[in-house]
Amino acid sequence: MPVKVQLEKVGMAFTTNAGVFRAVAPLDIKIETGRFVSLVGPSGCGKSTLFNVIAGLLQPTEGRVLIDGEDATGIIGRVGYMLQKDLLLPWRTVLDNVILGMEVQGMPLKQARERALPLLRKYGLAGFEYLYPNSLSGGMRQRAALLRTLLFDTDVILLDEPFGALDAQTKLQMQEWLMQLWSDFQKTVVFITHDVEEAIYLSDEIHVMGTRPGRVLETIPITLPRPRLRTTALTPGFIAIKEHCMDLLKSPALEEAA
Repeated sequence: MPVKVQLEKVGMAFTTNAGVFRAVAPLDIKIETGRFVSLVGPSGCGKSTLFNVIAGLLQPTEGRVLIDGEDATGIIGRVGYMLQKDLLLPWRTVLDNVILGMEVQGMPLKQARERALPLLRKYGLAGFEYLYPNSLSGGMRQRAALLRTLLFDTDVILLDEPFGALDAQTKLQMQEWLMQLWSDFQKTVVFITHDVEEAIYLSDEIHVMGTRPGRVLETIPITLPRPRLRTTALTPGFIAIKEHCMDLLKSPALEEAA
């Protein structure tokens, strides 16, 4: 498959009162078109920094970001992204929140609503279209925010721990829902999480990261067959990948760096 997103020697350092703090050591990552790729690691490993660099919100100290082979370093609007907080606008209905990205891109309001309505109904928000965000549960709010992100007309979607604040049962439901959307929309997804099981269940590939400075310890392909059932987490293959990830995250080299 062609490479959709490439980080070439991307590094990030910040100047503080105590001196220069290197948040991310120069690293290389290639993400193929249509793949679901996760960045997993402890707090402080640079996951969110890389998220902001790919999104164009942060200029790296060194290196560059390529999207479809073109330099996209520091350019906003090449990817869609969603943070842990849904950031729905409380004065807009669910429908009008979902179409926000299309409006920003210049689509007429009537056309945007006509495009979004069938998707709201297909993906579990039927009956909620004309309600306001304060009427929705956490899971429903995240559904609306994810649909808004997907309808922003980009091939690459960045998701920064979108389910981190949800309860365990809702989180599992949202993971399955996200897999359906990803299969239907065929986007390239970069997913950030602390949750190793979540990363394995969702991903085609995991980049396990370490801290101080942030760096990729290992890239692990996930070859478990799709579609994945919840019982996949009980299989020897899944358990072996989880144990390997956990070993990497508590490796002596990582502990020394921390």
